[in-house]
Amino acid sequence: MDIKILHIDSNNPILWDQLQNAGFINHSDFTSSKEEIEAKIQDYQGIVIRSRFKIDKTFLEKATNLQFIARVGAGLESIDCEYASSKNITLIAAPEGNRNAVAEHSLGMILSLFNKLNQAHTEIQSGHWNRESNRGHELDGKTVGIIGYGNMGKAFAKKLRGFDVEVLCYDIKENVADANAKQVSLEELKQKTDVLSLHLPWTPETDKMVNTAFIEGFEKPFWIINTSRGNNVVTADLVTAMQSGKVLGAGLDVLEYEKLSFETLFKDKYTPEAFKYLLKAKNVILSPHIAGWTFESHERLAQVIVDKIKAKYFGNSNPTATEERVTGIGGFFFKSKNPKELLSWYATHLGLKTDDFGSTFLWKDKNDNQCSTQWSPFVEETNYFAPSEKQFMQNFRVVNLDDLLNKLSEEGVTIVGDVQTYEYGKFGWILDLEGNKIELWEPKE
Repeated sequence: MDIKILHIDSNNPILWDQLQNAGFINHSDFTSSKEEIEAKIQDYQGIVIRSRFKIDKTFLEKATNLQFIARVGAGLESIDCEYASSKNITLIAAPEGNRNAVAEHSLGMILSLFNKLNQAHTEIQSGHWNRESNRGHELDGKTVGIIGYGNMGKAFAKKLRGFDVEVLCYDIKENVADANAKQVSLEELKQKTDVLSLHLPWTPETDKMVNTAFIEGFEKPFWIINTSRGNNVVTADLVTAMQSGKVLGAGLDVLEYEKLSFETLFKDKYTPEAFKYLLKAKNVILSPHIAGWTFESHERLAQVIVDKIKAKYFGNSNPTATEERVTGIGGFFFKSKNPKELLSWYATHLGLKTDDFGSTFLWKDKNDNQCSTQWSPFVEETNYFAPSEKQFMQNFRVVNLDDLLNKLSEEGVTIVGDVQTYEYGKFGWILDLEGNKIELWEPKE
């Protein structure tokens, strides 16, 4: 296999190294102009980009042998996706790679605005100790409205689980809600929202979506967080709403003034009046398009891209995990008033072989593989079942836990917590349609 890949932006080294180890031929060009890249792109089957320039129809017409375009990021707005698809070019993005970073950044912006942390810090640096003027707000009791409930929106809603808030979501797709957010109409979201968080792609439908008419449609004054794309918000209209009190404050990681590459801000030396206002406003927090730009996401984005490129050419490395997601019942966990006494009762009267975890039943599947099922009582005050409200939890055996969790996440299933590894296997947790917690177990056998 001679698949040549041109990297036109720098990325985490694992992307280059793992592709090379898999047999791909890597070339890099971080400095040539778009026209210079176009002159040689016919020699490549793949291209890896961030946002250095637009992959338009002119570029694609010259890319006569291109099989895939991989963007190390969440969105594909810098690519003429329709024309690329018409040429059977696979489009690869990595929204899974930085969704956690975006979620944490969004939450951090809200808490900083509510508690006036930036303002208080600046005043103390200037020698002022003002307590009353820095009195803040609490997030508890508020309604958070999320527009765009894909990877980013879902990750943000997950972060809000520790707060006593109502979370609403609006999306053009139906049935995207999960245990962390209730899907509602845009009208209902506007009626109830105290904090609005945008997690949208930049499309013709979302371009300049948040304008005066949109803002005036909200029932209450509200706070706004934008970690999606700057062009989704008309900055001048936002400032007008802030001056009138309709918008109480803003956390903006993106601005409409950014260039397509996101690396610089203004296309010319003119500074818009609206931006001058944002720079001086005490109820505004600005960051330079870094919500998804953490050390961890830098590596995770690259890994997602590597995995998807390899999957295109080699298929799934573990086809069994795709064909058969669950291989058996791992166990059944439930709450008991006194687990130790209950275990003793079952041992005495039913002859179960019990230990501190309960009782393990050994059995063989249809392929004569050795399997086991765990029966385990927990004390009533345990939080192991959280956030489920049910008094029990199922456990299923799986073949490749990480692979399965990635697929479930892409399908919109809520992942609870992080994967944990013990001497007897790896564990992950998900929520079903009704918010019941399910444990997934990849045993070490």
